[in-house]
Amino acid sequence: MKATKNTIIHVARVFGMVLLGLVVVLTLAPPRFRPYTAVPHILEHGSIFLLVGLAFAMGYPERVLRVTISLVLFCAILEVAQVFVPGRHARLSDFLVDAAAACVGTVVGRLLARAIRLA
Repeated sequence: MKATKNTIIHVARVFGMVLLGLVVVLTLAPPRFRPYTAVPHILEHGSIFLLVGLAFAMGYPERVLRVTISLVLFCAILEVAQVFVPGRHARLSDFLVDAAAACVGTVVGRLLARAIRLA
């Protein structure tokens, strides 16, 4: 059981880091490099940050409060960083959606971690 627990934690950490990297690239890339989908903007933002929160909460099940605070700060920094990228802009609404989705993701991740006894 311990190997399975450690495997889940390690996979969640790697998945979280990959998603975080993807978010940075997609957020700070010039608009011409950003893929466009038929998915509504708010759903794009919400789903990726929900997954990030979920992955990090499962990857660090004993540090969920720290993870949540860090992700909210990350969302704020990422939104402000867009001011310095030509063609991009910071939006309070994007920050609020991203931060809320990350928080929901950490709550769901914490509940899931408890259910499978990671923490």
